[in-house]
Amino acid sequence: MKRVAIIQSGYIPWRGFFAAIALCETFVFFDSVQFTRRDWRTRNAIKTPQGIHWLSVPVQQKGNFQAPIDSIRIADPGWWQSHLKSIELSYRRAAHFQDAFPIVRGLFESVADLPTLSQVNQGMIMALCRALQIETRFLRDVDLLPREAMAAMQPTERLVQLSAAVGAQTYLSGPSAKSYLDEEEFNALGMQVEWMDYGRFAEPYPQVWGDFASGVSIIDTLLNLGLDQTRAIVSA
Repeated sequence: MKRVAIIQSGYIPWRGFFAAIALCETFVFFDSVQFTRRDWRTRNAIKTPQGIHWLSVPVQQKGNFQAPIDSIRIADPGWWQSHLKSIELSYRRAAHFQDAFPIVRGLFESVADLPTLSQVNQGMIMALCRALQIETRFLRDVDLLPREAMAAMQPTERLVQLSAAVGAQTYLSGPSAKSYLDEEEFNALGMQVEWMDYGRFAEPYPQVWGDFASGVSIIDTLLNLGLDQTRAIVSA
């Protein structure tokens, strides 16, 4: 069964994001939609001795409040160095720091010269998937349908047409979309909707610094559990 997920790129997302990718033959980056401030597009959380800390990518926001995600540019080319240092200082006592931190460092170095937020997010997600041996095919929404045509569509219609463009039989959606997604529009074109169940990610794993925090970046999972266990979690 050909399954697709269509989601905006996020900054070093949590492990549930990668579990959704692993379930699909195709993943479409949905970055032609409007950029929103202070959300998962530009930031994610790690654990520190002082508690949860947000790593935020600096972007050029002036005059960009209606701009699509894939047009947003990075404001400070040295942003990644401070993020990497924060991760290093916060996780050097983690069980798998020695073997996993070189992977994390390589991840940041691979996107250091990229000028836009989408390129950074997409590059890191795809690099992490390679490390996790996730063989899903990645596409961008604008490679499948004209930007102007998508902008004129209703929310469900966009997702239906993108799913059809990749030959999907099943659209995998996050549970938050239940409030607006019209499954009948998918059914009319011979597709079905599946809902991602994130319940298993409430199960704790060993972390540094205090009580378990579920929704932090997959960087936390890698450094605490190592590559093999992280791979097992997202591919279960």
